[in-house]
Amino acid sequence: MDVLLIVLRLLHVGAGVFWAGAIFFVVSFLQPAVKAAGPAGGQFMQRLAATKVFVIVPALALLTILSGALLMWKVSGGSAEWMGSRAGITLSVGATSAVVAFIVGVFVMRAATMKLLAIGQAVQASGAPPSPAQQAEIEVLQRRARSSAVGVAHLLAVAVITMAVARYV
Repeated sequence: MDVLLIVLRLLHVGAGVFWAGAIFFVVSFLQPAVKAAGPAGGQFMQRLAATKVFVIVPALALLTILSGALLMWKVSGGSAEWMGSRAGITLSVGATSAVVAFIVGVFVMRAATMKLLAIGQAVQASGAPPSPAQQAEIEVLQRRARSSAVGVAHLLAVAVITMAVARYV
């Protein structure tokens, strides 16, 4: 029994399920509900940010990627031949999708969301509605956050599918 392999798989699958599930939930339910709620949606997002979700999800995503890389190294034995096998190629496609999803998620989706939260706090502190400039920036950032979240969800779907089938190809 290889305890390290078991621990790595538990970390990889557990963190990955949370990461992918969170993104699928955001795209399918949270973003549409926040948009439909109007100004109350922004207040909800402020409260959500207080839960540290914008720190925890990226940390779990990074844990997923690191444990996955260690799993690939351990399973392949460092063999370039194994990496060229169908399973190796399939896992590499999934791993690449996950890494790109992480990069887009952190540097586009999360960044846009954090800017939206900062504008929302400024508007809330002023007690006035957003200025035309703030409103224009809010709309751009909302579109960027939504479209990047959809892209991340698609990339994670590829990662999930490839991880699920790699053993059988």
